[in-house]
Amino acid sequence: MNEYEQRALAELVTWKKKMTKKSGKFERMSKKAQTKVNGFIPDRVHKMIADSIKSMIEAVLSGSKYMSKEKNVMLLSLQQKEEWITETVAAHRKTAIIEGVGTGAAGLLIGLADFPLLLSIKMKLLFEISRLYGFDPNKYEERLFILHIFQMAFSSEQKRLEILHVIEEWGLGDVPEINWQELQQEYRDHIDVIKMFQLVPGLGAAVGAYANHHLLEQLGETAVNCYRIRLLKD
Repeated sequence: MNEYEQRALAELVTWKKKMTKKSGKFERMSKKAQTKVNGFIPDRVHKMIADSIKSMIEAVLSGSKYMSKEKNVMLLSLQQKEEWITETVAAHRKTAIIEGVGTGAAGLLIGLADFPLLLSIKMKLLFEISRLYGFDPNKYEERLFILHIFQMAFSSEQKRLEILHVIEEWGLGDVPEINWQELQQEYRDHIDVIKMFQLVPGLGAAVGAYANHHLLEQLGETAVNCYRIRLLKD
């Protein structure tokens, strides 16, 4: 390993410790409050989120929506790849912030459109990161890996641990399928509260910008470390 790879491995170890750390009292209380708040969210909002996630999963598995021009990264070092990935995450984060401000400032009906739009930005980012690390998202198993990354980024503590184990064992056996119902519920439970504030008049733009920035940053960090597990495990 060169110096950069050693540093990347150290960062990976720190990230894995964070992923396996038991939730604190505040996080558990927040989860209970979130569950209660979910009961006040209109059914049409729940349905829109569920339909958006289902459509996203179907698009990922078919591989027909998020494909873009291939990049030749075969001769790049890990450092060069990750410098490119950092720029890619920043660009998608900026797009998500602009989208969050626009939909958040536009009121309830247009604010609801933020959910499918943000999902599309997240998926495009994950496909791009996959390519930049040298993997081929045209392959079905790589698209499943992308969905596992997505689910890990926006899941409860228990589910994160399950997916971390799957990621660490990737390639050693059968490729596990995704339970879309479980994925969409975990995702909704993770983002519902903060994104609901985006629909509040006067708060929408600020909350939309903050939430989308945070969610894209979280997704990018998760993706980088999941691919590092595959690349640095040897």
